[in-house]
Amino acid sequence: MSDWSYSDEELDAYFNDPDARRKRPKRGVRGWFHNRIAHPKMAEAAFVVSLFAGAGLLMVLALVIYMLMLSTNLPSIEQLENPELDLATIAYTADGEEIARYATQNRSWTFYNEISPNVINALVATEDHQFYDHWGMNVRRTFTAVTKTVLGKLGFGYMTQGGSTITQQLARNLYNEIGMERSVERKLKEMITAVQLEKRYTKQEIIEMYLNTVSFGPRAFGIEAGAHRFFNTSPAELEPTQAAVLVGMLQANTAHNPILNPDRSKRRRNQVLFQMVRRDYLDRSYYDENKDLDIVVDPQSTSSASSIAPHFAEYVKQVGEQLADDLGFDFYGDGLRIYTTLDAEMQKLAKQAVIRNMDDLQTVVDYQWSRDNPARNRSTSVDWYKERTDYEPFSTYWRTRTTSVNDMIDETARYQSVRREGLTKQAAIERLRGNEAFMDSLRTVKTRLEAGFVAVDPQTGYVKAWVGGRNLTDGWYDHVAQAKRQPGSTFKPFVYTAAIANGYSPMTMYPDSVTTFYDAVGTEWRPRNSGESTGQLMSIRDGLAQSKNTITAHLISEVGPKESAFYARRMGIQSPLQEVLSLGLGTSDVTLLELAAAYGTIANRGLYNPPVSITRIEDRFGNVLYENTAAPTEALSEET
Repeated sequence: MSDWSYSDEELDAYFNDPDARRKRPKRGVRGWFHNRIAHPKMAEAAFVVSLFAGAGLLMVLALVIYMLMLSTNLPSIEQLENPELDLATIAYTADGEEIARYATQNRSWTFYNEISPNVINALVATEDHQFYDHWGMNVRRTFTAVTKTVLGKLGFGYMTQGGSTITQQLARNLYNEIGMERSVERKLKEMITAVQLEKRYTKQEIIEMYLNTVSFGPRAFGIEAGAHRFFNTSPAELEPTQAAVLVGMLQANTAHNPILNPDRSKRRRNQVLFQMVRRDYLDRSYYDENKDLDIVVDPQSTSSASSIAPHFAEYVKQVGEQLADDLGFDFYGDGLRIYTTLDAEMQKLAKQAVIRNMDDLQTVVDYQWSRDNPARNRSTSVDWYKERTDYEPFSTYWRTRTTSVNDMIDETARYQSVRREGLTKQAAIERLRGNEAFMDSLRTVKTRLEAGFVAVDPQTGYVKAWVGGRNLTDGWYDHVAQAKRQPGSTFKPFVYTAAIANGYSPMTMYPDSVTTFYDAVGTEWRPRNSGESTGQLMSIRDGLAQSKNTITAHLISEVGPKESAFYARRMGIQSPLQEVLSLGLGTSDVTLLELAAAYGTIANRGLYNPPVSITRIEDRFGNVLYENTAAPTEALSEET
């Protein structure tokens, strides 16, 4: 009989002899077990069991205390219920084409019903196929991952393993408090937060938040940005292969980038497609038909430089920033939707017109600069210049016009830098003249024609097209709203308007001849026409139609520069104007935008509309925050 057995006599005495049961109890824990089990060996075994149970209880208690300590550094209830994400502000043309995005993180919120099922199925099949069955964490996967991570920390090799569910990954994406390091502490934080998220959100809401927080590389956060960036489409239109590419990128968005690493991306795409087949989200036949096909991307840049109207996009940003600030919103983080006045088709035609005409004019200019006495025949066609082979660009002028070229050199920052080295003016110029790279650059800059183009609807002030320059290669300088230039003869209508408004008749006559005028302080002014003067009397109607400087000079000398400037401002000119006689011939700088708006006042029968670029601003939910309600002001009577 083993030590663990009891004799018949012992059992009989225990159950039938009261004295045996009333023996003095032994002291201590062992005695406590002995008096209940009635055998010292059994008591020893029970004692050992109790120690293990106590140790387990202590471990559970310690884990609970540790998790409570962790919870003090986890997202608050308010953060869980109202997670904060930076969302990109997007600007659109009047006909719905995207112009630009403004953001610290390029992310646009997409609702669950706006996401293709292909994306959702690919995500669940690849990242967490038991997503719909767990409550925030997959106990088996989590236990395995934690165990391997702990063993790795204890020196058993690199054994960390990812065991995070979609909800745990969402917790990590949403909250910086959780961190990204590989550790047991991070896993526990993920678990606690994931359970809290599952308590507060549906599975659809978790999928929606997850797909709006993941990164698809620099400047592409969320499924909308990813779909636009790589396939120029919306999340709702993503095909299974496209969805597989994007979901595959979640493992490593650079390594599996279809533009940077097409072969790796293709292998990862096929892995995702196979997982979709394995989890019954996709037919095997589709996988077999597509697994050997290369990835076809349609990459789209998110920078303003790639916009159909880059200078307009910058102008909208300036106006939008101020409006958002006035409304109490973050222009770069609140996901606003800006609807502009730009017409996409008109914009494309405007760009084509600028490129075509400026290239032709540049050909003419290049030939002119190659001649010491350039041809000035107005009837010479552009085609004639294109056919010229008898010149070397820039050659003659740059060799013969020493004074002019030296003045150009004198205006450069490079010249100022050389002068700071202690060289005399002549020595600095000679050094730079001998620098062929510098002189090539100077010639290119000084002989390059630039242009600005703006189209404004005079009845509304809506900007329909905006080309700020020939291209962005030579800088972002905007020749519509930024550049100020002398308007020349285009300023003359403001002088004539001032005259008509003050009772002058269109048939008022002045001599078309060179006349000397004197201003209030005795300064002499003797303007001439660009062509010959007739010497005959001419009506101000004909003087304006033929853009005669002589007639305009007579008119402004009588009406006055101050009155002319007054009407120019009423009609839309906002730049400071020098109220001198030469103002009538356009010697005060203005922008193209204000000049076009001022001309619109004439076209709109005297009603001035300030240029409008933004018609409406909405928040991310479609609520209207701002709507343009600007009304025209009467600058002139209709009779004028």
